[in-house]
Amino acid sequence: MWSEKYRPQIISNMVGNEEARTAIIEWFIKWKKGTKPLLLVGPPGIGKTTIAYLVAKQFGYDMIGLNASDVRSKSRLNEILIPVLGNVSVLGTPMIFVDEVDGIHGRGDYGGTSALVDILKEPTVPIVLAANNDDSDKMKSIKKVVKTIQFKKIPPRLLRVYLENILKKQSVKLSPGSLIKVIDKSKGDIRSMINLAQSLETGFNPQVEQSFESVNVEDGVNAFFKANSIEEARSILYSMQIDPREKINAFYSSIITSELDTQILVKYLEIISTADMLFGRIMKTQNWRLLRYLNDILIKLYQNDDKIRYAKYNLSWSLLNRIRWDGAKIKSLSNVMARKLHLSSSSFVTLCLPYVLFCIKNKTLKLELEETFGDIIVKEIELIK
Repeated sequence: MWSEKYRPQIISNMVGNEEARTAIIEWFIKWKKGTKPLLLVGPPGIGKTTIAYLVAKQFGYDMIGLNASDVRSKSRLNEILIPVLGNVSVLGTPMIFVDEVDGIHGRGDYGGTSALVDILKEPTVPIVLAANNDDSDKMKSIKKVVKTIQFKKIPPRLLRVYLENILKKQSVKLSPGSLIKVIDKSKGDIRSMINLAQSLETGFNPQVEQSFESVNVEDGVNAFFKANSIEEARSILYSMQIDPREKINAFYSSIITSELDTQILVKYLEIISTADMLFGRIMKTQNWRLLRYLNDILIKLYQNDDKIRYAKYNLSWSLLNRIRWDGAKIKSLSNVMARKLHLSSSSFVTLCLPYVLFCIKNKTLKLELEETFGDIIVKEIELIK
């Protein structure tokens, strides 16, 4: 991806936020034990994480990079940072960088915030934090013990110069109109701007009249499977900047409703399963940095296959209609059976109903039902041996 290929290698190659960058460099030059940690605040995609890595490199620090999910637990925080705070490092002089620190709060916060604040009060090594915003009440305790540096959105004129330089290196030209739309839709996010420009260069032109965050899912899935190369497919995948769960579901429903050979279907479903497990881990740990690997998993689905077309639902229309008509009866049955089995109705439908239907179909279970004013009363359940 161009966003990785042209990631700045030195601080002077960065664009925008000159005052903020100067303040960070001065902070590192003057740093001594006890100096207040830095908190870099600003919208995503403007270089907060990049400058942390570049400054560490320039000043010769061994950077220990953490995410909010790494410091939610007090015990986990101490396990990681106590050796660092004692200047125990096999690689060199340590520095701590905590990204997305505004995500530390939540039900998973087991003393991590208070432990982090205690460390921030008496730093023995340089500490830099990054957050997308600091206006929540939950960030107040952290803001009291740090020096805050605000990052602003990159002005359109600088974005244009930066993008045109990349396009020149790639020997690519965009029309003036496309250039303006790309810059406008990126909303100051450099990474998004570069990814969208690369998508347009491949020939896939998302509906730029929509907001940049809501690319048409149907067009994206169809274009992905009709792409002429894996590079084009990858660009299309990155341009689908939608909710991760929605992206996974879109590919799953499209694949499961297509007429595919069994072996190919199994291969695709294994890839979808891997993506689903990754997202499940992200939701469980709130380690959103893992999201960067989602597209690397989904790209394995690429195969120029005209058989696959976007489908919103993962069931056939005939089955959807049957569910729509029989839904009320199924709901009534699940309520009754859930009480008999001491389960929730959703648990019965998810875990038990498929087996009940399977047994009825194979004539190993007889269910006598009686309908009364739209409700279902289970009179007798007989297991046929």
